[in-house]
Amino acid sequence: MYFAEPVAKLIEHLGKLPGIGPKTAQKLALYLLEIPEEEARALAEAIITARKNTKYCSVCFNLTDTDPCAICQNPGRNHRLLMVVEEPKDVAAMERTGSFNGIYHVLHGVLSPIKGIGPEDLKVRELLLRLSREPVEEIIIATNPTVEGEATAMYLASLLKPLNFKVTRIAHGLPVGSDIEYADELTIRKALEGRRVLE
Repeated sequence: MYFAEPVAKLIEHLGKLPGIGPKTAQKLALYLLEIPEEEARALAEAIITARKNTKYCSVCFNLTDTDPCAICQNPGRNHRLLMVVEEPKDVAAMERTGSFNGIYHVLHGVLSPIKGIGPEDLKVRELLLRLSREPVEEIIIATNPTVEGEATAMYLASLLKPLNFKVTRIAHGLPVGSDIEYADELTIRKALEGRRVLE
């Protein structure tokens, strides 16, 4: 379908967003052209303001508008319990559960030799420096259950265990509400490995 150049440009830029295909980009562009101008300006301003006022926390490397971030500054959080995650979106996911009251460290990726990503490309050095200054007792490694996530977890464990930290890994397994018959072998194996005693 033909679009005027400004619309085509908008579709092109929206299509660069993660998870947005050509059809969705077109749908979003056409939607944005139909909303009132003040809403479009508010969206544009929100994007510009977020880009201008958001930075990485100098302690945990999560996205923040204050430094250190609200989680790192919070005296009500358990500063002896540190969870290592891949990306800021993982912090948001954990916080939504309301079940973790410790602090975080964001790696900003995972080890991936194929993509040329090594430990020096992640916030590993910063993690080790942080652990030398803070009273952390347990480190929970919460990388994704992918090949790269598992490799990163194993690498971190090999660095941290000799330093006498309690190093744990989040359990992986069957999602709530799913059927065992539809799960793949790796998921079932992880569910068995992560089993716990019923109380």
